[in-house]
Amino acid sequence: MKLTIRPLREEDIGALAEMEARAFSMPWTAQDFADLLKYDYCLYLVAEVDGAVAGCLGMRILCGEGNIDNVVVADRYRGRGIAQKMLCELLKTGAERGVKAYTLEVRSSNAAAIHIYEKAGFVSEGVRPGFYEKPTEDALIMWKR
Repeated sequence: MKLTIRPLREEDIGALAEMEARAFSMPWTAQDFADLLKYDYCLYLVAEVDGAVAGCLGMRILCGEGNIDNVVVADRYRGRGIAQKMLCELLKTGAERGVKAYTLEVRSSNAAAIHIYEKAGFVSEGVRPGFYEKPTEDALIMWKR
């Protein structure tokens, strides 16, 4: 398996929108991904496995903080450490851009994602009750400072 992590490109948008639609009850659209390319405060990375788009992770950078707001890995590539590798690269690139702290929300039931974030140094600092819809669920607020 040859894994490459690189910046989001326009040609990734269709594959990512399809991946989102399969993975989430309220997926991002192709237009949502396209909009990310317009702003220099958006940093989104794509994972390719053997040339195929396998996942995406990204954040918006404001006032020295990175708000990680999307993480998706295609079903067939889950469990291979791809999300962890994308996260490590995002943190490294964010630091190069002056990011001092990172935050994210994660479904309280998503033990696999929580484990990945904790391995990267994130800690839970609160709960957003009913943050997620379809199904309604609380979100843990996690920070890495």
